[in-house]
Amino acid sequence: MELEKRARIVDDIRAELQQRIETRLKVRANMGRSKVVECEGILMQAHPSLFILEIDRKRGRKARQSYQYVDVLTGMVELFDVETGKPIFETLVENGEEPGAHAILIDDEDEENEDF
Repeated sequence: MELEKRARIVDDIRAELQQRIETRLKVRANMGRSKVVECEGILMQAHPSLFILEIDRKRGRKARQSYQYVDVLTGMVELFDVETGKPIFETLVENGEEPGAHAILIDDEDEENEDF
């Protein structure tokens, strides 16, 4: 897929997510080494290169998880509508292209390493 086309698709992903701010989403992220993380959260912010979800954790705690739009493009991060269970975006990169998940966990309240 050519670079210009990818850039347009990333812009489309960003625009769609900006319309969904403060809505509940389900996320499935491939973190590598056969580790897949699934969680639900509220889309809080959409920045130029990443978006942030507030994730519900154990014992009523909240964590913030950020993902890059490129990871949605490559299929390493999948987003679903919580109400319908349907994917918000289809897989946008053909097999054989190099994917890579870049997730950053921001958790100010809890220093423990808990699974979602």
